[in-house]
Amino acid sequence: MAKTPLSMKPTGWFQVAWSAEVGVGEVHKMKYFGREMIAWRSADGDVAVMDAYCEHLGAHLGYGGRVEGDRIVCPFHGWEWNHEGRNVCVPYEKHANKGRRIRSYPVAELNESIFIWHDVEGRAPYFDVPDMFAAFGDGKTAADYYPPIPGATLFREQLEIHPQYIMENGVDFAHFKFVHKTPFMPEFTRHDFSGPVSFVDFTIAFDEGATLEDATSGVESINAGLGVSVTKSWGMVENRTMPCVTPVDEHTSDVRFTVWIGRKPGEENTDLSGYGKAMAGFVIDQFELDVNIWQHQRYSDPPALSPKEFEGFRALRKWATQFYPDTPEWSEARDLSAAQPS
Repeated sequence: MAKTPLSMKPTGWFQVAWSAEVGVGEVHKMKYFGREMIAWRSADGDVAVMDAYCEHLGAHLGYGGRVEGDRIVCPFHGWEWNHEGRNVCVPYEKHANKGRRIRSYPVAELNESIFIWHDVEGRAPYFDVPDMFAAFGDGKTAADYYPPIPGATLFREQLEIHPQYIMENGVDFAHFKFVHKTPFMPEFTRHDFSGPVSFVDFTIAFDEGATLEDATSGVESINAGLGVSVTKSWGMVENRTMPCVTPVDEHTSDVRFTVWIGRKPGEENTDLSGYGKAMAGFVIDQFELDVNIWQHQRYSDPPALSPKEFEGFRALRKWATQFYPDTPEWSEARDLSAAQPS
């Protein structure tokens, strides 16, 4: 991928782990937004995410740090830190060091995943991660689907991908026919970019010979900022997906993809079955076709758009500007007039 002109430090929610990766009492090492971080789970089950280095003398808490109750203890001198990154005990002093604090991050844990809120200006979260089931309002629950972890996931580390590429894919109707070999190009039934959480719905089919006129299937997508998207498919294999892209540094991102497959009758209360694995594999294969293009993509600004493409891309790029620290919230996007076909 050619270096993108887009900031790799956007505001929003970003997935940093699956919940199963951080058990009670465990410390999980990671790097995002150019910072070494740790996630740890206290005895009561709460997850904390914070910068990795002890504010005393800089020991990395991911190497030998241990969880005791609701605190993480530095392996170097035993200093204890709480979920908020505040020092609560210096074992050889009468008082904690109240003047120092490890940077911590707002955390949301749902959809089998751990998310952090990232904002370079330190603002509090102003929108939520959508619940994979409640957000679509159709009465479905996790019990209606096979558990996705670990057999229905994809994890690709440090790819040269920007989160906005994935969001732009949602308004790119033409690629479905050429990348995913669908029998027709989808018809978009909703583009709603009026808030930080956007909605994109379209009619689509994968069955050979299907036409737009007789299609009885489609996708609903809810996009929470640039980092998290949840989708629901209808009229085809029952599935819900969650693609998430989280910047690691100024050049690369981690890509996670989680797939929920609807249970086959007679397989209630079972783990992922052969049927579930096969269906999840098909969905993951389709997503990987996109990933293989994104990781070598150049961000074109302005892009050379056809008449049918212009409005969707224009709306999405304008929506995306609110998440970048160097542009005012709800500011106008860069003028795409050069890209608008005559």
